[in-house]
Amino acid sequence: MGPFVPELISDQLNLVVALILGIGFGFVLEQAGFSSSRRLAGVFYGYDFTVLRVFFTAAITAMSGILLLGYFGLLDTEAIYVNPLWLYPALVGGAIMGIGFILGGYCPGTSICAAAIGKIDGMFFVGGGILGVFAFGELYPVYEKFYESSSLGALKVFDSLGISQGLFAFLLIVMAVFAFTVTSIIEKRVDKTSAPSLAFKSYNHIAAAAFIFTLGIVFIYLPDRKTHLINKVSDVNFVKEHPAAMMEVDELAFRIVDHERNIQIIDVRTPESYAKLALPGSNNIQLRELFGKDWISVLSQRHVKKVIVGDNETQEHSASLLLQELGYENLAILHGGFSAFNETILHPTSFVSAGTRWDVDVKQFRDKARVDISKMIEDNKNRAPKAAKKEKKIQGGC
Repeated sequence: MGPFVPELISDQLNLVVALILGIGFGFVLEQAGFSSSRRLAGVFYGYDFTVLRVFFTAAITAMSGILLLGYFGLLDTEAIYVNPLWLYPALVGGAIMGIGFILGGYCPGTSICAAAIGKIDGMFFVGGGILGVFAFGELYPVYEKFYESSSLGALKVFDSLGISQGLFAFLLIVMAVFAFTVTSIIEKRVDKTSAPSLAFKSYNHIAAAAFIFTLGIVFIYLPDRKTHLINKVSDVNFVKEHPAAMMEVDELAFRIVDHERNIQIIDVRTPESYAKLALPGSNNIQLRELFGKDWISVLSQRHVKKVIVGDNETQEHSASLLLQELGYENLAILHGGFSAFNETILHPTSFVSAGTRWDVDVKQFRDKARVDISKMIEDNKNRAPKAAKKEKKIQGGC
């Protein structure tokens, strides 16, 4: 699974894309009337709930798009950056911003939009925001401890509530439809002549509500794609029905000693086990990491044999089937798992004869392979450690 935006867009080009999107966002805000402080403040006084409806519409649209794109494998949802939560500072900051919204009639984004088209109140609001940022930075040592208190990490609402993301999506849709209905009633009572909701066509909104309710029900039963596929390839019956190609321990040892370039060892053991003892040239990749784009360049080379190494054949088989489900080819699993390689090549107790005329040659090869591979492992340990791979998150927000 890759992210919605491919690697064709570099970090530098991202800035250009961000500029274009920003201009488009500002244009939409202006066309929606969000450069008017009177319209924005209307949500607090009951005569105009356009802001609330737009925000709910944007939230439902973005949420639906993310869930559907994630399910169809077009978006890696785990690459989306989630802002960490500091509970008490967030509550205080939200209260301050809310008071500023009521008094000034703008939020930060809409104030920029208003200032850009020459509205004086928008310019003053932006100026006040800049002064606020300056004051915040200068006084930071005074409330630093409070600012960094009550950290809850990158918390997702549905996780904190102990429900599935599909159920949360449905509940948010219900809340949005309820909010649309209630705010329309309030608007008509507060302003009986020019309330925005007077222009609503009832049958259109009933049809839209029915559609979004149906979509919400679909979300309840829409499984998380990663979890679904991992459960699928871990099913005993599915594994039995889909045999995997095997590679013997001696063959893998020969290819390692021969420094073969057309082979890539994928170690799916835990990072702790991998850190203790790992085969030369191998990459440690957990099952959920196979969905991301970080390893596409390694796994998508058809001419390269991908050998899956795990604690046992069952673990290897599941990883191999998962890679097949994701569209990768030329796969094999190590016969007997990493323990078989360790007991046969790296730390054998004794040579087990197969009763053939090649026993002497096999023993000589294993003795030599043990020395060569052990040296490779030791050399890898003595090298400067690789810089930790930074997980790149797709960031954004208003």
